[in-house]
Parts: sequence; C-alpha cells; structure tokens
Amino acid sequence: MQEINILTIALLFASVIAGAIIVETFNINKSKNIQLLLTFSGAYLLAVSVLHLIPELFTHNTTNNIGLFILGGFLIQILLEYFSQGIEHGHFHKSNAIPFSVLISLCLHALLEGIPLGGHLHHHAHNALLTGIVLHKMPVAIVLMTIFLQSNISKTRAYFYLLLFALMSPLGVFSGSLFADLAEFHNEIMAVVIGIFLHISTTILFESSEGHKFNSKKIFAILLGAAIAYLSL
Repeated sequence: MQEINILTIALLFASVIAGAIIVETFNINKSKNIQLLLTFSGAYLLAVSVLHLIPELFTHNTTNNIGLFILGGFLIQILLEYFSQGIEHGHFHKSNAIPFSVLISLCLHALLEGIPLGGHLHHHAHNALLTGIVLHKMPVAIVLMTIFLQSNISKTRAYFYLLLFALMSPLGVFSGSLFADLAEFHNEIMAVVIGIFLHISTTILFESSEGHKFNSKKIFAILLGAAIAYLSL
C-alpha cells in the first residue's frame, strides 16, 4: 500500500470543480478560449509523454512487449471516443438529453488516468503526469458542464453527474495505492495511459485549427505547453 497524496487528490477534484465554476461565472460556451486551453493542454500532454513518461517507462520496464500496451491505450481511447463523442478534445454536441454513454466513457477514462498516480512513479514523473491530467480535465469539465446545463435536467442533477466525473480520477489514485495486484502491473497500466495521452494530445493538435490555417495564438499555446513540460524535467 502506497501513501495517499492528499494534494494529488485535491488537485484532481478541484480541476473539475473549477471548470464548473468557470461555466457558471462566465457563461462560457464553446469558444476560442476553450480551444486555446485545449491546445495548450494537448501540447503539454504530448511533450510530457515524450520527455518524461515514455523515458521513465522504458528505463524501469523489464518486459519486451510494453509497446503493445501503449498501442493498446491508443486503441482504447479510439473506442472510448465512440461513446464520449470527442469531448476529451473539445467536440461539443448540444442535446436536450443527457448522453449517459458520454458520462460513462469519460468516467472510465478518468479512472484509468488516476491509477498510475497511486503507484510507484518517480517524483518528477508523478508531478508531470498530475499536471497534465489537471490541465486537461478543466476544459473537459467546461464542455461537460455546458452540455449538462443545456439539457433538460435540473442544476442539482447536473452537479451530481459532474461530481461523479470529478471523483473518478481520485478513485483511480486510491485503487492504484490500495490494491497490491495493481502495483504488479504498474508499467502496463502506465503504458496504457501514455497511449491514451498520445491519442488525445495529437487529436487536439490536429483538430484545434479551423481549416488548418496558420494561427499565431495556437502556435504560441503549443510552444508554451511544450516549453513548460521541458522546463519541468
């Protein structure tokens, strides 16, 4: 059993709640600011995966097929997106009903992301992974809360569903810390999460520009995200 990092739990939870507060305070719909935030988080996720997580994974890995788990994570995210409708990278679909397949797939996605944070990660890799998840969860929470508020449900139910989503990554952290069997498969779980990150980050970067036109703000957001990931080495 690993020591539970209360700060890790608090940051994961707070990132989702912060997204809801932003929606309520500024009445945000799908906007260019959300796209820039997603672009920044995508660049950070890609850079942190390449600069931090993948090197650490292969340094401490003792098996020869770890790449298969990275590929598996990539494919899992493709499957999850059929149900989440691409909310992870900013796709917004206005609806009068709650798409429970979206909520379930996002909860599963968040649970998987949290498991490595409860395991045997090096301090730098832990902080890099945590930062990447927090930066990405906030814009996802903004989009998800906007969908909830535009559907035919009460605000109480909207916050209840968002609370479920907010609890998933902390639950993953507890699972990774409390269950010894999961610790034995730490590298494999980390590889799956890296594959998920690679899919999300590259999709965000490819789809964040309308018409694939040059966008100086997008370039700046990408360079800033990559630079912060590099400086955290």
